[in-house]
Amino acid sequence: MSAPGAERVAVILLSGGLDSATCLALAVADGFTPVALSFRYGQRHDVEVEASRRLAAGAGAEHVVVDIDLRTFGGSALTADIDVPKHDDVAELDESVIPVTYVPARNTIFLAYALALAEVRGAADVFIGVNALDYSGYPDCRPEFVAAFEAMANLATRAGVEGAVPLRIHTPLIDLTKAEIIHRGIALGVDYAPTISCYDPDTAGRACRRCDSCLLRAKGFHAAGVADPTTYQP
Repeated sequence: MSAPGAERVAVILLSGGLDSATCLALAVADGFTPVALSFRYGQRHDVEVEASRRLAAGAGAEHVVVDIDLRTFGGSALTADIDVPKHDDVAELDESVIPVTYVPARNTIFLAYALALAEVRGAADVFIGVNALDYSGYPDCRPEFVAAFEAMANLATRAGVEGAVPLRIHTPLIDLTKAEIIHRGIALGVDYAPTISCYDPDTAGRACRRCDSCLLRAKGFHAAGVADPTTYQP
């Protein structure tokens, strides 16, 4: 990991969505040199990879894209032949039930790759845009999960055992509402128009309006009093 006084490199998990775009901007504002890490994992909404490429380029960040295929396991509406649930109103979402859009072990897998990349690049910091307020109830977005992974990471790597600086996983959005996240991003000059949050976009990348992620995103822009730049399907 990087020594005090050296360039502060950070690995940023970048999905191409609203949260990760804000996370990237926050890392840059904090003085980190960002290495953006994205995944093409067999997701039905793989247009997000192109969105992440544009975001990384706009931030002047190196962009690493990893190809893995979580369709091998399935078990999620994002990686298997399972319909993405649609709703007419955000009030219909039930955070007490883990939805079928949850991808088994996804954040564990993504953070493991980020950990490996951080160790190779001499980075002591990893940023992930998980959120535990306006979210779909995924278990791997909770503070307890992140804290446990961070503890494991510092036991599982040469850098963690021998390094003078322990690995830190940053979750700057964990306790913010979507509206608060949007305000943070706008203050940092984030353009949310290129971002994609939809779980079921069409081939042109237009959002469906009615999946969990679309509804939470729209709720955030409305609560923030900011015009929603999302391109929706007719």
